[in-house]
Amino acid sequence: MLDREQLAEALRAALEQEPPSFPADLFELRDADIVEVLNHLTVPEAAHALGHFPLPLAIRLCEQPELRRRPTILEQLEPAQAAAILEGLSSDDRAFVLRAMTPHGQHRMLPTLSAVVRAEVETLLRYPPKTAGGIMTTEFVTLDPAMTVQQALQHIRTVAAEKETIYACYVLEPGTDKLLGAVSLRDLLMADAATLLPAVMRKKPIAVTVRDTHDVVAKKISKYNLLAVPVLEDGGRVVGFVTVDDVIDLMVEDETDNALRMGAVEPGALDLPYMQTPFVEMVKKRATWLVVLFLGEMLTATAMGHFEDEIAKAVVLALFVPLIISSGGNSGSQASTLIIRAMALGEFRLTDWWKVARREILSGLALGTILGAIGFLRIALWSAFSDIYGPHWVLVALTVALSLIGVVTWGTISGSMLPLILRRLGADPATSSAPFVATLVDVTGLVIYFTVAFVVMHGTIL
Repeated sequence: MLDREQLAEALRAALEQEPPSFPADLFELRDADIVEVLNHLTVPEAAHALGHFPLPLAIRLCEQPELRRRPTILEQLEPAQAAAILEGLSSDDRAFVLRAMTPHGQHRMLPTLSAVVRAEVETLLRYPPKTAGGIMTTEFVTLDPAMTVQQALQHIRTVAAEKETIYACYVLEPGTDKLLGAVSLRDLLMADAATLLPAVMRKKPIAVTVRDTHDVVAKKISKYNLLAVPVLEDGGRVVGFVTVDDVIDLMVEDETDNALRMGAVEPGALDLPYMQTPFVEMVKKRATWLVVLFLGEMLTATAMGHFEDEIAKAVVLALFVPLIISSGGNSGSQASTLIIRAMALGEFRLTDWWKVARREILSGLALGTILGAIGFLRIALWSAFSDIYGPHWVLVALTVALSLIGVVTWGTISGSMLPLILRRLGADPATSSAPFVATLVDVTGLVIYFTVAFVVMHGTIL
């Protein structure tokens, strides 16, 4: 069998024919593997292929979150073709795809949908994209509390083909759709057929509201080990449910964005495989942060210029500049990473900032003392065998040791407080990426270093 790249080339060649004669190996693959092949194609090529695939296959492929550029691919199709695929998707997938389309694409697509599906999509699009309302599916199994287990199972068999999942069913109050309880398929299969649902269902099940963020949903699903969680509107009316796979998809997307930000790359740079990302697009995504960081690092040169006289009088100080600023940057990056992770896991609140600051100050002092002691010892050992640091090597060693304590402490405080400040301002804490923290600490670290040197060496070398 051909590998993915070879299949992509064969598919490309097939698309040049009319009608396309697809390689037989392609349809022997699982859906997820066909998606990998499509990801190797350009958007027009993938759209052309999808438009010629059997409709059931095209729908299954568009249900795969690993299919990159889904909204753009569907925009390339004729509206009637795209509508047929969208009609076959679950409600949450439809909303996701349409929300990511351009306004022009939405304008072309919505009128081609059936009235029922269009109303459903427009309802979901009212909610922000990363809230429970924005990611829920409205296709869930509802049960009447007057049903027996046998009646419930028969009802599930009747409606199963129309629902995204049937492993979680919700018992609703007739006439109001208020949530009375939840019952799993496992519970129904294990219960006596004549038992009424209220005796089998779990009363007061864990639920979320339409406005809860996907982080809140993820925490509840994780904490209570759920496969799905119902979504409630004001008044307790059930309007949908969120499945664990939907939450995982969003978490993967968020982690990708955070990893890019922490590496000083704009999110979206990896929408395409690395080798297929246009050169100009790759440069654009990377240049923004690099320019910002470069402008920040220019302040380092300004700080060095301010201490030009001190460096001229004690050239030995310049030897330790890389050591000092890199130690501060490393400690800041460590602290930033730890705090961002703790915030993501909900291990503390913003109101706990002082507890975090106090803990990081103590940590910075301890870590700085360890590095300072190593720096002092290193200079002392070298001075025992050479005069590279001159007759005042003790003052040089003391300057380096005290500067490391100050710079590492400052780096730790900066790295821990920046994510909290950004979160308080409503920005993404991941923006306080390691390069950004390092740039900030580089500039301030030089000021700390040369200020300590002036105080310690005043009257001798300086």
